This record gives sequence, structure tokens and C-alpha cells, in this order.
Amino acid sequence: MTMITITVVMALTMTTIIMILTSVLSKKNIEDREKSSPFECGFDPKSSARLPFSLRFFLIAVIFLIFDVEIALLLPMTVTMMSSNMKSWMTISSIFLLILIVGLYHEWNQGALEWAN
Repeated sequence: MTMITITVVMALTMTTIIMILTSVLSKKNIEDREKSSPFECGFDPKSSARLPFSLRFFLIAVIFLIFDVEIALLLPMTVTMMSSNMKSWMTISSIFLLILIVGLYHEWNQGALEWAN
């Protein structure tokens, strides 16, 4: 065996031993009933799963996801500005921003952005 092969085998052996040791040493032996039970959004997991849930949380999350994805679509527009036709870039960007503004106005008009009733 060459020196490189011996070094590789020793490194792999030491890595395996260290991983096994950390796995054994990091295990917690104390069982806590509260910590081992599932956490369900602040609700008691032992009670009924059909408790009334405020749809405001869901609505805010969906609105956040929609506008977050649209920001991810807006960022590449600045990069492609120099490599594309300026007139078509302005037209597409304006239409996209107009759709965003109309959507934001609609959500605001419907009261979806107001937390308190």
C-alpha cells in the first residue's frame, strides 16, 4: 500500500470513529413527556384536531408567499435590463408592476391587510 492510500484509510477511520463518538455522547437519556410530544401550532395535541382556526393566519401567509415569489421575479429584471431591448423591457416591467399594484390594491380594498376587525 502506498502512503496516500494509508493516509486516506486513516482519515476515513478517524472520521467514522469521531462521528460514532459524537452520536453516542450527544444522545439525551432524559425522557420528557412534554418535549417528546408533537407540537401543533400552539394547540394541545391531545385534544380534538377540529378546533376553530383563524383564517387570518392562513390569509396573511398566502399573501406573503405571493408577494415573496413576485419579488424573486422582480430581481432578475434589473439584470436583464442591459441585455434586452429597452422598449420591450419597460413594457413588460410596467405590466408586471401594474399587476402587482392592482393585486395589492385589491387585497387592501378587501381588508385582507388589516389584522384587527
